[in-house]
Amino acid sequence: MSSKVSASNKVSSPVDLRNVVLVGSAGSGKTTLFDTMLAARIPGHRPAKDDTDRAAALTLASVSTGDVVVNLLDAPGHPDFVGELRAGLRAADAAVFVVSAADGVDNATAALWAECKAVNMPRAIVITKLDAERGDYESAVQTCQATFGEGVVPAYLPLTNDAGEVIGSMSLVTERIHDYSSGTSELRDASDDESAQIETYRAPFLESVVTEAEDDDLMERYLEGEQLAVDQVRADLLKATAHATFFPAIPVQASNGVGVEELFSLIEHGLPHPALHPLPTITNADGSDILELTCDPDGPLVAEVIRTKSDPYAGRQSMVRIFSGTLRTDETVHVAGHRELFTGVADAHHPDHDEDEKVGPLAFPVGLEMNTKKEAIAGDIVLVGKLTRAETSDTLSAKESPALVEPWNQPEPLLPTALKAATRNDEDKLAGALARLVVEDTTIRLERTTETDQEILWTMGQAHTDLLLGRLNDRYGVKVTQEPVKVPMRETFIAGAKAHGRHVKQSGGHGQYAVCDIEIAPGERGSGFVFVDKVVGGAVPRQFIPSVEKGIKSQLERGTIYGYPMVDVQVTLYDGKAHSVDSSDMAFQSAGALALKEAATPQTVALLEPIDEVTVTVGEEYLGAVMTDLSNRRGQVLGTDADAEHHSILKALVPATELERYAVDLRGLAHGSGTFTRTFHGYELVPPQIAQTFEREA
Repeated sequence: MSSKVSASNKVSSPVDLRNVVLVGSAGSGKTTLFDTMLAARIPGHRPAKDDTDRAAALTLASVSTGDVVVNLLDAPGHPDFVGELRAGLRAADAAVFVVSAADGVDNATAALWAECKAVNMPRAIVITKLDAERGDYESAVQTCQATFGEGVVPAYLPLTNDAGEVIGSMSLVTERIHDYSSGTSELRDASDDESAQIETYRAPFLESVVTEAEDDDLMERYLEGEQLAVDQVRADLLKATAHATFFPAIPVQASNGVGVEELFSLIEHGLPHPALHPLPTITNADGSDILELTCDPDGPLVAEVIRTKSDPYAGRQSMVRIFSGTLRTDETVHVAGHRELFTGVADAHHPDHDEDEKVGPLAFPVGLEMNTKKEAIAGDIVLVGKLTRAETSDTLSAKESPALVEPWNQPEPLLPTALKAATRNDEDKLAGALARLVVEDTTIRLERTTETDQEILWTMGQAHTDLLLGRLNDRYGVKVTQEPVKVPMRETFIAGAKAHGRHVKQSGGHGQYAVCDIEIAPGERGSGFVFVDKVVGGAVPRQFIPSVEKGIKSQLERGTIYGYPMVDVQVTLYDGKAHSVDSSDMAFQSAGALALKEAATPQTVALLEPIDEVTVTVGEEYLGAVMTDLSNRRGQVLGTDADAEHHSILKALVPATELERYAVDLRGLAHGSGTFTRTFHGYELVPPQIAQTFEREA
């Protein structure tokens, strides 16, 4: 009989822990399953309110079942919150993948499976919504096999009554029946008909388990017809799932709890404990040597901040996974964040840091209640208060032997939104509020560009943006407006020209006198500004030639026809005039700027736009639509390829002005199956018909 949750949930060994993350697309029934599982172990449990924050955040609850404690994580299913999913995959040792029997496996679900596969996460599959129209278990399993591979094998079969309602399950492990027809789970022997059905599915199940467990001895005994004991099957089931090549499937009716007891049993006996799951790469504090650590409570302390929640009143709370050693309340630990060391890219919003901090209260949520404990061992997941400097993906380690955990792969935010404070009061609070959001959400990128004078918030998608704007308002009382994102354009000369710059003001007293003659030549793309001095005979005194160059450079930065900085131009100063008294540095600076402006006409100057190299990965059935769409965005397709998963990979050069909403548009175009990256490629001429839409700003 399964135990109920204890007040302390104290364990003495990682073997007694199961860290499991529920993964599934929005609408799969995942969060309903999460709440149903808690209700089965926590007397009087009521689900938390269904709010936006919960749907977008990784949620942790701790429950006891049988002889183990399960740290159950509910990961968001929306693709905008893939950062929270990846945090959950880092914290967990196994994933329970939730698939709706009514909806099957859509592109979003396949993308979530790919996230799990990328980190070699052991997985089990729960088939939900069997009471819905079209909710057929066998068809759902076949769909999973077609999408996820032949490693998907039923471990339980649904038990139905004469009306076709699911009232329990048949275990292929124990060959017994879990019958819920009385309202609670009752374990009984199988009838003759049920035994026949079990036998049909058990043979391929056992063969898959023993094969994937790589248990040659048990395979030989099985092939010789020996009846395998339940404990033997469970032991090999654990090995098979730990290899992340065998994925047991189980029917669960989350709406009424049918199948939940079997799921807890599968978690306890069939999913790996922390000591079986490989640790991430752990190095010395300088990243030099890889440390060979194990999930040992007596080892040196190494833990990682999985996620951070910042509250303006309660302060910062960190979800922490302990990989080695034991974390204790009031203990001083070393906190280190060194993303640049592993990624090679500096991050102004997450600078490298090292400091010692005192560990605050350790807590674990039991439903809606928060319980505390003095220590947490290797393999456990706890919530830690009052770590004022620790950020998501930071390492906590013993201060006498500091270590670093290599951060997990973070997704790149690709949807830009330009923010502007609604009022002066909001402006004063905006920077601080954004800084707090960045600390807790590693999928945000902030960009402040002096050229466009805009604060750009980069997110994973529109739902992510809406959530963050809501948090700015609700948590920090900051109201913002959104405005179009300005793209940093450039001007350049496309034709040669000669120009005369004359700055003369002589009306009594000390005047200003400077004249210069210049010749313009277009430069090669990327050549920048080249200044050539061909003055002869002292027409422009030597001390004022740098002044002409300075004035031209100043005007280049301000732009001419369109008001954007000018690049890739060669300017030759070949003549001019000076006055013995009235000429000065400032006068020749002005003359140089005037000469450049005179040379700039609609016939000699053109607009340049930034071009990005875009790599799109999409299901092959959507390749044609993606190519057409990129062509409509003035893109130039460079080529296509395919990966091992039969996804099409397309490379193209696309104007940055056409990519502002591409993160949202691609998701709709490819029905959730598309991803892309973008890198700056260079500047290219804007077609004349497009350039006409830009107002003159100079």
